[in-house]
Amino acid sequence: MAGTIGLIGAMDEEIALLLQQLERQNVSVHAGINFVTGLFHGKEVVVCKSGVGKVNAAATTQLLADRFHVKQILFTGVAGAVHPELNIGDIVISSSCQQHDMDVTPLGFERGIIPYQEVSDFPADAKLISLAEEACTRLCRDNRYRVGKVLSGDQFISNYDYVRELHETMDGACVEMEGAAVAQVCHMNQIPYVILRSMSDKADGTADVNFAEFTALAAQRSYEILNDIIRHLND
Repeated sequence: MAGTIGLIGAMDEEIALLLQQLERQNVSVHAGINFVTGLFHGKEVVVCKSGVGKVNAAATTQLLADRFHVKQILFTGVAGAVHPELNIGDIVISSSCQQHDMDVTPLGFERGIIPYQEVSDFPADAKLISLAEEACTRLCRDNRYRVGKVLSGDQFISNYDYVRELHETMDGACVEMEGAAVAQVCHMNQIPYVILRSMSDKADGTADVNFAEFTALAAQRSYEILNDIIRHLND
């Protein structure tokens, strides 16, 4: 699949390593967001920091579609583990993404369902998932990765009971604040996507290291996977 590749992170730490390797950089600003175009492994990419939260992520993704006509989007960063078998440092590759804070249950809709819309659980691209799995097999010790549903909401989750609920009722693998917004906009624009998340905490308040301390290490792991995917993309 030819064309420009959109690479998004929510925070500086999540795109810093990408920018260090980007050749022929050119920066343009749209809606206050810096979009850095260049070459990565000889492929045309545009790297940007969305900012935290679903609104920021949705706006950034639509700008990538409208301004840069990207043909695929990869989002890299950190998340809280929801699946009980996931540990800090493990990787989640999105099988799909859904909003856990979309809650219209008083009107008879299941949690996570967007009313009057055909799709609320947005599937990731099968080819990108496969490339991510291959990358994790090569790079992750003891194959510490899982393909699963990424749940998104404008909340930082740190409650054990809520984490268990997200896994049991919505089949979530991890929880973060941007993926489902990226996924929905990609679906609306027919752009293949995948979300790569490195587990920075257990999302239940029991992690031995805190979010700030582990973000850099988790972002490094996500970058390594993303680097490998781009290297093999379109082979």
